[in-house]
Amino acid sequence: MKVYYNAKLKEKARYLRNNSTKAEIRLWLHLRGKKVMGYDFHRQKPIGNYIADFFCPKLNLAIEVDGYTHRFKEVVKKDHKKQGYLEDLGITVLRFKDEEIFYDIDSVLNGIKQYITGHVPRSPL
Repeated sequence: MKVYYNAKLKEKARYLRNNSTKAEIRLWLHLRGKKVMGYDFHRQKPIGNYIADFFCPKLNLAIEVDGYTHRFKEVVKKDHKKQGYLEDLGITVLRFKDEEIFYDIDSVLNGIKQYITGHVPRSPL
């Protein structure tokens, strides 16, 4: 599966990394440096005409953080379109709300680990 990197979004992705929300920063502290089961995640990764909040290329897994604005109808429509595009590329999208990240980060991390455990073939001993 080829992930299409859009160089035109490089500057916007850099801007988003430098201006992350508090929830994104909190989650990133747990994802960076291969802290989740040894998998490498990238922040604000351009894929096609979209930017995934977090992306693990080895797992084809995108993680989206939904803040307050993601409750508005027009934003929900954009999210749905983005998720459909990513899923058409074979990328799984996990979504978490800001509140989940702030108040129950352990459940968020467990959800990510459960996804990985359920979708990664085990190597033979």
